[in-house]
Amino acid sequence: MDHSPPSTSEVQTVVAARRLREAGSVFIGVGRPSTAAMLARNVHNPELVLVYESGTIGAKPEHVPLSIGDGELAQTADLVVPVPEMFNYWIGAGRVQVAFLGAAQIDRHGNLNSTVIGDYEHPRTRLPGAGGAPEIAIGCPEVVVIVPHTPRTFVERLDFLTTSGAHTTDVITDLGVLEPCDGELTLTQVHPGVEPEQVRQATGWELRVAERLQETEAPTAEELSALRALVSR
Repeated sequence: MDHSPPSTSEVQTVVAARRLREAGSVFIGVGRPSTAAMLARNVHNPELVLVYESGTIGAKPEHVPLSIGDGELAQTADLVVPVPEMFNYWIGAGRVQVAFLGAAQIDRHGNLNSTVIGDYEHPRTRLPGAGGAPEIAIGCPEVVVIVPHTPRTFVERLDFLTTSGAHTTDVITDLGVLEPCDGELTLTQVHPGVEPEQVRQATGWELRVAERLQETEAPTAEELSALRALVSR
C-alpha cells in the first residue's frame, strides 16, 4: 500500500468528491472530474448517478474512462439516450443536479473559456471548443469548476467567453476552493500547507479572501487509498 503524502492533485480530487456527498446526480466529462465522481460514489455516496455527455445515465465504471465514448460507460449504465435527448430532456430541463466542468481560463465572475487562447481569428492555441458546456452551465442548478490554479488559468480577462458563470457554485483547484460572493469569486478554503498569498500570486486579479478562511480537511486514509486504487487500474 502506498503511504506517501497526498499530492496537490489528489487533494483537489478528494475535495471535488466530497462536494458530491449529498448530490443525487452529476454530469461529468473525462479526467479529474470523472475520477472525483467515481471516488464519491465508491466512498461517500453509493446512490450517486453518474451522467456522461455521450448519453450514458447511471454509469458504474470500475476504470477511469479514457473518453466519454468508453465502452464501459454504456455497458454499466442504467440507460443510454441520444445526445439530443440528453441536452433537451435531461440537461435543459434541470434534471441533473450538479455539473463538473473544466476550462483553459476562468475570470473573477466564474465565466469560462475553452475556445481559443489569443485572438479568435489568429489564435495562439485552438482549444477543443464549447462542446455542451454552455448548455450544461445554464441547465444544471449547480456548476462546479475543476481547474489548476495558475495565472494562465485565472485571468483578468478571458480571451474568449465560452461559458457563462451564472450558475457556478464552487471552483476547486489544487490550492483551494473559491465561491462566488456578490458576483465575484472569493477564496474560502485553502488546502493543507497552502498560504493565502500563494493563491493570490497564482491569480490574475486582486483576489478576495474570506474573513473566515478555512483549511481543507486532509484526505483520509480511506479516501486516499480508494483514489489510488482507481487511478492504478
